Amino acid sequence: MSTPHHRLAVDVGGTFIDYILLDERDGSVVIDKQPATASALADEFVRGLQRLPVAPGDLSMFIHGTTVALNTLVQERGAKTALLTTAGFRDVLELGRAGRPAIYDLRYQPAEPLVPRYLRREVPERTGPDGSVLVPLDLAAVRAEAEFLAAHGVEAVAVCLLHSYANPAHEAAVAEVVREVLPEASVSVSSELVREWREYERTATTVANAYTQPLFSRYAATIDSRVADLGYDHGIAFMRSNGGVMTIAAAGGRPVETLGSGPAGGVIGAHALSQRTGHRNIVCADVGGTTYDVALIQDGEIVERSTTEIAGRPVMGSVIDIVSVGAGGGSIASIDATSGSLRVGPESAGASPGPAAFGLGGELPTVTDAQVVLGLLDPDRFLGGRMRLDRGRAETALRKHLGEHRDVTQLAGGVMAIAQANMANAIRVITTQRGLDPRDFAMLSFGGGGGLFAAGVAEELGITTVLVPQAAAGFSAWGMLTADYREDATLTRVHDVDDASARAITTAFGDLAEQARRALVAYGFADEVLQTAYSADVRFAGQDHTITTPVEETWLAGGAEELVARLPGAFAARHRQRYGHGEAGAPVQIVTLRCRAVAPVTTPRTVGRFAGSPAQPVAHRRIWFPATGWVEAAPVYERDQMSADDVLAGPCVVDEWTTTVIVPPGWSAALDEHGTAVLTREQTREEGR
Repeated sequence: MSTPHHRLAVDVGGTFIDYILLDERDGSVVIDKQPATASALADEFVRGLQRLPVAPGDLSMFIHGTTVALNTLVQERGAKTALLTTAGFRDVLELGRAGRPAIYDLRYQPAEPLVPRYLRREVPERTGPDGSVLVPLDLAAVRAEAEFLAAHGVEAVAVCLLHSYANPAHEAAVAEVVREVLPEASVSVSSELVREWREYERTATTVANAYTQPLFSRYAATIDSRVADLGYDHGIAFMRSNGGVMTIAAAGGRPVETLGSGPAGGVIGAHALSQRTGHRNIVCADVGGTTYDVALIQDGEIVERSTTEIAGRPVMGSVIDIVSVGAGGGSIASIDATSGSLRVGPESAGASPGPAAFGLGGELPTVTDAQVVLGLLDPDRFLGGRMRLDRGRAETALRKHLGEHRDVTQLAGGVMAIAQANMANAIRVITTQRGLDPRDFAMLSFGGGGGLFAAGVAEELGITTVLVPQAAAGFSAWGMLTADYREDATLTRVHDVDDASARAITTAFGDLAEQARRALVAYGFADEVLQTAYSADVRFAGQDHTITTPVEETWLAGGAEELVARLPGAFAARHRQRYGHGEAGAPVQIVTLRCRAVAPVTTPRTVGRFAGSPAQPVAHRRIWFPATGWVEAAPVYERDQMSADDVLAGPCVVDEWTTTVIVPPGWSAALDEHGTAVLTREQTREEGR
């Protein structure tokens, strides 16, 4: 029997399911799409599998990214959920941090708790922040509350007791009683999800997991069964928000860790690409139909954070630091009723009815309609000619809703300018606002619209190098194929970074490493192949907020003196970069310790494919650019007809069936050895100084 040599990644979004099939022998890929119908998602999933040229039983790896948990949370269609918490803390979900995220919005309303107040039940107990038991747990009261929840038809229960991160014994006892009384309900326990402080965020995370778990676990079990019926028996790996993967069994119990799995795949792919291209600083830009998602590769490493926010609710856990704005191909352009100015997004026409140019019933003007009017998209070559666009409908929508008597070209140009400004501002959030210069980065632009916006956004930021990968529309799915298995272990325990605490700190890191590695060994990995990485949430003594700072393994191995000597300076340098000040010699504290264990997966080999002779234009078309106005006959090239020696001078277009890459005046395009399109902007004399 031959060894399987195909890897498959399937990314289930809200509108489409993306399939990327990679042949490990020669690096070739097969790309396909399938509609994602919520009422028949498993059937659509399997229908797409059966259309691929390789049977599931012949796959060496199957990785799955999904927005099922995310959509459940955002659309608030999860299970009937209850919360068991420490007496006196039932209202922590409503009180939150008592702040106003939108301080100038007088009508701001926080998100409603996912658990109604009558299902937020209190149990007598109390644990201190050091783990000591202040009030013993009343098991009789726990059983009475569990019986109350059973009588009210609860489907999921979140257990989150005060300071359980320091001592999980009470939570474990509560969970045991709940599982006995409600054997059919799913139970989420905070100390099994996040061993960190901050009661509101920890409670919200546990509730989110409980709320999404029943639907997600049913979906995961159904997918697993259907794929097994087709012959695949190696176990599906699910993409995690932190850029790693986990087994389907683990995902079913911790769906909250999959909320950002789709966008995370693209960043993981960008990281793999950065290692091959030599670009250690990359802005990752994922352009979809509704959102523009950006992240950073800095000094060769993915920038992460420990808390994110979904639909106005905090979620704790290591996640890739992704900033999203409502700017994409389907973003709707309108005239603001108050100021009379043009605005773009965040509302989107989506896939149905879609932009006016699609001819599917959409009448509102979108960014895609502006691109059709400006010639950036060819109505006859969209998606390789599989779909025809209607320029007349696009012009009508722009005039009708943005100004009957205005020049339609100027209207479309204004829409594009605002969309690109919104995208550039999103990148400034993760660069300029954090003390980083975007000009020190290359931009990797992917997603269906990545090549259309890449050069324009880069030029606005002063970025001179843009990368557009092969199969850019499915790049997030491709990135999943490069993802490793990962397990994170965390623990909140406040320590001064000094000689007296150094031994306790190194011991705690050792315990976390053992915990994380044990989880991966349970997946079937040998302990000797595992890698570990450490970090800590550090603050100056007297501060409240922290900065996550890497902790080198050599510091821990070097004993107390090495850790105490190195960590404060490393933290102070990060503090200076972010805030402009930070004294290296000032006393610091560790608040939360973090360890990540990684089981590396062999990175798939990709090979650039080049034509044997210089590329020739397959067409010419009229395109409008902000710097020049209309260019009457910009050449159009097919990407798979480019040779390794081609350097295409803008203005021109490079097409493949899923992506259109615009090369404006002053830019050039070539393919690197991996087949990635590299756009380079000519610097002026002033810029070069």
